[in-house]
Amino acid sequence: MSLARYFDAVWAEGEDPFGYRDRWYEARKRELLLAALPRPGFARGWEIGCANGELTRRLATRCTSLLATDLHPRAVETARRACSGVPSVEIARMEHPRQWPAGRFDLVVVGEMGYYLDAGALDAFATRIAGSLAPDAVLVACHWRHDFDGRRTSTAAVHARLGAVPGLVQCWHYEDADFALDGWSDDAVSVAQREALR
Repeated sequence: MSLARYFDAVWAEGEDPFGYRDRWYEARKRELLLAALPRPGFARGWEIGCANGELTRRLATRCTSLLATDLHPRAVETARRACSGVPSVEIARMEHPRQWPAGRFDLVVVGEMGYYLDAGALDAFATRIAGSLAPDAVLVACHWRHDFDGRRTSTAAVHARLGAVPGLVQCWHYEDADFALDGWSDDAVSVAQREALR
């Protein structure tokens, strides 16, 4: 099944096909991701794979401006409604890595979409991300670990490829039975060091 048909089937189920609004699993995952960010605020953020905008609204409180992108038109439409009262958020439909925004970002969140890319597309995606990171930027990846119909690449392979972006070092790693959450930056100073605790 093509990705377009796969996502048409997923989004035919309604405006929250993944249960982002109602599941404790999803709420907990969002809180862990937000708590892991090493700085309270970022100038320009980019959320890749915004789905219906649940994480987008929370990330907007941490970014002066935030771009959120998704492949499916219904996801983009739903996210725009969810963020309609947040002027700092721009939501756009893009197919990555074929389509790409201009400029650099100091926060990039790759949320639950890297595993839809095959090896070649993943390599092109990671290469383009490398060129979109501002100095001291933070790159975040969060992905479900189990198999499912639309998966083309393992979560471990996605995170390994993103972690291999030149110049980045790992800032944190969290993994449980269901998902992996990783963060990288070219700034190796820890939160405690930044606040002169060590």
